[in-house]
Amino acid sequence: MDRKTLISVVGPTAIGKTRLAIAIAQYFDTEILSADSRQFYKEMTIGTAVPSKEELETVTHHFIQHKSIFDEYSVGDFEKEALSLLERLFQSKNVVVMVGGSGLYVDAVAKGLDKFPKIDPSVRTKLNTLLELHGLTELQRKLKALDPTYAKKVDMENPHRLVRALEVCLGTGKPYSTFLNKARPQRYFDVLTVGITTDRETIYSRINRRLDQMIAGGLLEEARSLEEHKALNALQTVGYKELFSYFEGKWDLPTAVLEIKKNTRRFAKRQLTWYRKKKDILWIEYDVPTASVLEKIKNEIAYNQKNNGQ
Repeated sequence: MDRKTLISVVGPTAIGKTRLAIAIAQYFDTEILSADSRQFYKEMTIGTAVPSKEELETVTHHFIQHKSIFDEYSVGDFEKEALSLLERLFQSKNVVVMVGGSGLYVDAVAKGLDKFPKIDPSVRTKLNTLLELHGLTELQRKLKALDPTYAKKVDMENPHRLVRALEVCLGTGKPYSTFLNKARPQRYFDVLTVGITTDRETIYSRINRRLDQMIAGGLLEEARSLEEHKALNALQTVGYKELFSYFEGKWDLPTAVLEIKKNTRRFAKRQLTWYRKKKDILWIEYDVPTASVLEKIKNEIAYNQKNNGQ
């Protein structure tokens, strides 16, 4: 039997990953596994660009709004659930599609995670409170003191990464970096990563246009309904944090919107940096005809199957 293939669709935010993932899933008569860590939460719809009702009905999606912001849900939990789902889907499908811009979650499924001891949840709670009270600078200072090796390579503007590294440092008494790059189990399926790209100005234009659509679609009302829970980890997210500052009177609305656009552009830049480091991505321009992309993917899978001796 041919070896199974997981097609992973990646790229910066607002580039069109959902559209392409649906086209690929339709072509291969298969299902989609979402690896967008903010689309997991049922209370967050507009600000996380959850696929539309029509898109969700076109192809079966998994890991979309299946959790609450009040649930403890880690990348390790996601890895276990995703692998269990793949085992079931691959019984009847030769191809499954994964899509999402959360690089750590994508890698968890494709390559496996570094293993860490279980940490008392109160450690993360205290770190999130520290972030709320003193901002990112304090987390950056603590990480440089506790794990200077990891501080040199982590994205120091990403609060989720800083909180995770610090909770391991504090919860184990050892630097986060000492747990990295250990042997990981081999996957029983091939992974074909398809990256969507274009010039930076086009990406930024698409980001700005999508945010304007979110505002018109009710993002302010959605954020207002979540304001009382703003300390939760799930809500430390671009698009919500800035609006919480607006609600508190720190900014006027135009300033908050500009901040969301600026921070989303920074996020897109970090995503591109993450993926550009990887050597095994099939890059395609965002406006290439879908039929051409599907042909490339089909040929790539055939090539991989042949090279694997199948």
